[in-house]
Amino acid sequence: MSGDLLSRCPPGGGTVGGRAAPGPAVEAAGPAGRAADPPVPILMYHAVSRSPAAATRALSVTPEAFAGQMAMVTAYGCTPLTTAQLAARWRAGRPLPARPVLITFDDGYEGVHRHALPVLAGLALTATVFVTTGWLRGPGAAGGAPDRMLGWGQVRELAAAGVEIGGHSHTHPQLDQVSPARLGVELARCRELVGAELGTPPASFAYPYGYSDRRVRQAVRAAGYAQALAVGNGPARRVQGPYALRRVTVRRSTGPEQFGRLLECRALTRAYAPDRALTRGYAMVRRARRAARGKALLSRD
Repeated sequence: MSGDLLSRCPPGGGTVGGRAAPGPAVEAAGPAGRAADPPVPILMYHAVSRSPAAATRALSVTPEAFAGQMAMVTAYGCTPLTTAQLAARWRAGRPLPARPVLITFDDGYEGVHRHALPVLAGLALTATVFVTTGWLRGPGAAGGAPDRMLGWGQVRELAAAGVEIGGHSHTHPQLDQVSPARLGVELARCRELVGAELGTPPASFAYPYGYSDRRVRQAVRAAGYAQALAVGNGPARRVQGPYALRRVTVRRSTGPEQFGRLLECRALTRAYAPDRALTRGYAMVRRARRAARGKALLSRD
């Protein structure tokens, strides 16, 4: 599987589908100052499973596909970082390693431990797992998980293997739609549980569904998280700030050629055009909902 992927999508040169494959600096070139803020692909995974639940299937990958993609990460000469490591380098103004990439997982599905961890460990790759603490098996369980989730013992084994454990809220609501009180509970409960189980509270956060606004980002910072990831389906850049770093979605339908483009931050606008259109449309709907709730609260006062 891995060899086939690499032969079809060679790193940093050669051809892909009969076309010349550009090197890693394709999107790094451009306006003045862009070279000092190179694009970083932050890969967003969810479940790693051969037979995922219907609710998670589209955003899942098979164990074989994941192994092949990680082989491509290695063959492309990428240097994986955790979310905290990337943010720390940008804060300090330190240079990034050659071809940096972040491998991230949302929610905390059991396949991350069963299937992804052995691959990551075998290739000496690091990653970040953002856990929805109320969905995990064990202390703090709140129910509502869409598929088989990690247990806290497995989370501890991931952390012991060098995987960063980040927060993803407690029950996975759309944080920009909840009340200030509920928002505070979601952020604090998640951080408390991870801290209690691992001995250290999480430094990084990922917004459920990728949704946030200024109020949510301020609350995430106030809760003690040092950086946070959105979605956006574009490369992360330092200029985005530590609480709105973009990621690119890896799906079951992501083939080797598209995955190679993700690693090279190439042609992402075209690849994710439908996603961005849906995001813009739903953003308008969410803003309208927030405005309606605000008017309802004022009318009661």
